[in-house]
Amino acid sequence: MNAQTTHATLLNRLSEQENPAAWGEFYERYGDLIRSFARKQGLQAADRDDVLQDVMTSLTRSMPRFRYDPSRGKFRSYLKTVTIRAIVRRRNQDRRRTALEDIESQIHEASRDDALDAIWEQSWRLHHVKRAMRRIEQEFNREDRAAFAEYAVAGKDARVTASALDMSVEQVWQAKSRVLKRLTQIIEEQVRHEG
Repeated sequence: MNAQTTHATLLNRLSEQENPAAWGEFYERYGDLIRSFARKQGLQAADRDDVLQDVMTSLTRSMPRFRYDPSRGKFRSYLKTVTIRAIVRRRNQDRRRTALEDIESQIHEASRDDALDAIWEQSWRLHHVKRAMRRIEQEFNREDRAAFAEYAVAGKDARVTASALDMSVEQVWQAKSRVLKRLTQIIEEQVRHEG
């Protein structure tokens, strides 16, 4: 996946006919987000995969007409709506003859649910952290990443971390500072591009 591809560029490429590379990048970029959100809605693994496929199918149909205009709203809101629709439909799939009006009513209620919105926002933030951490994996050496993971993420004492990694305490502090600064920059960049 090209981590430098901007969000708007990717969306424009998706609207082109027959661009499997763009769809692969979209799947790579957002697949875990969609599956994670579906998991938080109580769906089993197979249903989460089906929701992802339903979202991809829905987007495939709509993207040729889609024009990204940030002034009209954020893409994350659009993706959330498409994902919620897929989840509600998946939940109703096993029920016998659920009326279309009932499904639409459930979708409408879900889209106005503040708790669900908070879960989506939490999933969105985690999505950005995970994407940024993949960049950190590419940009920093193993020792700096290990020091950051042990000291900043796991909350271990700097002396314990330094001893375990055969580093000085100062090196642990510097690694944390460098990785955290870069992590913040990457997330800010992603949010600026994606909203």
